[in-house]
Amino acid sequence: MNVGIIGLGLIGGSMAKSVKARTAHTVWGLDTDAETMTLARICGAIDGTLTDENLPQCDLILAAVRPGAAIAWVETHAEKIAKSAILVDLCGVKRAVVGKIAPIAEKRGFAYIGGHPMAGLERGGFVNSSAGLYDGASMILTPDKRTDMQLLETLKAFFLDIGFANLTFSTPDEHDRIIAYTSQLAHISSSAYVKSPEAQKRRGFSAGSFRDMTRVARLDEAMWTELFLDNADYLTEELDILIEHLNQYLGALQSRDAETLRSLLKEGRDRKATAGGN
Repeated sequence: MNVGIIGLGLIGGSMAKSVKARTAHTVWGLDTDAETMTLARICGAIDGTLTDENLPQCDLILAAVRPGAAIAWVETHAEKIAKSAILVDLCGVKRAVVGKIAPIAEKRGFAYIGGHPMAGLERGGFVNSSAGLYDGASMILTPDKRTDMQLLETLKAFFLDIGFANLTFSTPDEHDRIIAYTSQLAHISSSAYVKSPEAQKRRGFSAGSFRDMTRVARLDEAMWTELFLDNADYLTEELDILIEHLNQYLGALQSRDAETLRSLLKEGRDRKATAGGN
């Protein structure tokens, strides 16, 4: 199979490395950064550059760039995508992307499905990508009325081959609503938390809790601004809920109300036990 990957940062670079390490597929990659392209070729993550000439030969195309860039690339290159090809975007929001790309795919006749790999690191870029990034991870897909079982079987085999543990199916709306809580709210909370003046004085006073709370504050502000604004409605709802809960803790502390504080902490512990996870 010929696989084209647009964007060779952490996500696209890891896709390329994993495909080359675990399958016999040919990978053509494209990135706006010349150094990234050179590194990708030298380390064997790609077999060559994705061009207008070989794009029609791609069986699977993965768009691993920001939402706006993914939409712009498809708008520009849709005529060169083979009708037998499958296009999957790997963007962190789905409504804004699927809403623009799906009509183009339907008009041009190629298969398209929204995707979001549930894996990442606080440091981006090709230099931080790895063939094992997706080991044990979940791959979210958002099928629609045009999606057939053969397409899903093809994608299932591909993603499981490169390390994913399972596929999760969702609608673009459900994806964005849940991801606002599980990912985007965590990034905003971490960014706000680390702004305390005490963060600069914490040496010798911090351990796992500080590390866990601040890890994702080391983010790409341009990318996350785009993701946050594309999902602003659901994200503001989650922020309102968080602020309401924080104010409950604040009120209990200000009034030195041990019973209420104990109750709030127990409720949080119980909710964590119910939610499961790490």
